[in-house]
Amino acid sequence: MASVEIQNVRKAYGDVETIKGVSIDVPDGSFVALVGPSGCGKSTLLRMIAGLEEISGGTIRIDSRVVNDVEPKHRDIAMVFQNYALYPHMTIAENMGFSLRLAKRPKPEIAERVADAARILGLADYLDRYPKQLSGGQRQRVAMGRAIVRNPKVFLFDEPLSNLDAQLRVQMRAELKDIHARIRTTTVYVTHDQIEAMTMADRIVVMRAGVIEQIGAPLDLYDRPANTFVAGFIGSPSMNFLNGVISDDRQSVVTGDGVVLPLASPAAAEAGRPVVYGIRPEHLSAGSADAPLSLAITTVEPTGSETFLLGSIGEQKVSAQLRERIVTKPGDQLPLTLMPSNAHLFDAKTGLRIE
Repeated sequence: MASVEIQNVRKAYGDVETIKGVSIDVPDGSFVALVGPSGCGKSTLLRMIAGLEEISGGTIRIDSRVVNDVEPKHRDIAMVFQNYALYPHMTIAENMGFSLRLAKRPKPEIAERVADAARILGLADYLDRYPKQLSGGQRQRVAMGRAIVRNPKVFLFDEPLSNLDAQLRVQMRAELKDIHARIRTTTVYVTHDQIEAMTMADRIVVMRAGVIEQIGAPLDLYDRPANTFVAGFIGSPSMNFLNGVISDDRQSVVTGDGVVLPLASPAAAEAGRPVVYGIRPEHLSAGSADAPLSLAITTVEPTGSETFLLGSIGEQKVSAQLRERIVTKPGDQLPLTLMPSNAHLFDAKTGLRIE
């Protein structure tokens, strides 16, 4: 195992800079997820760690060794892609042991490593089969097994679950987390799915347009997002944002149409300052008739365990995720309550968090 250090790394294609001075420390044995929208640079950064993309500036170290000019095969990393890239004419055992055969490892060692990886991944009964005889989830396990047998210092995953259906993705998330807990190999995992990142990673790196917006533990990012971008990206459904100004007594935010949104303590901002009030859908609940907020419902989505509502408070769009079952329909007005301690406050101009 090894740590990965990324220091002020840049990537430019001609005059266009796509990675803009990124620095990340990945501790030995940790699981770090890179998340962000398409085009944010997360896959490019992963490929630079792997040596598949040249860096335009900065330094990458693996196990304290600078690898800027080291070929991929000499970096002691293993990469798993979203497309399984299995050889159809080889058995599962042959696919998993292929890199070891290329390295001219002894046959008994190859057989032992393949058997160990197959046991970890639940593939022991499938070693004599061919890829076409396996399901998508099983083929992804084979791709992971091909990486595990190499016993690398670092695993790199590039959206490995994106080709799987929703139920299988949930299962594979749990399996990946369990595998990492057992083998503790340093892992860098790229995904656009923040649920994957939240459920598997020790630390999350949120990227946008080639820069890092925030790094932290999953619940730290959920509870204390640094700005409106992170607040809107982490958490599903996304956080609600309502525009307003700080009230005269700084105890609330008042929207343009007079809706009063309470704060847990006086705002660390002057009265009249334009701000964005953030509240997550799951932190809203149905209230009594005299509740301070009222949601004009436009869409009702019952799922059994909860009810998801879309509508507006005043003139601003809001969603609510209610744990209780309620009888309501589009066009109704639903009283809502919230705990001020669950609210987030951001500067309207910069989007930065206001403590």
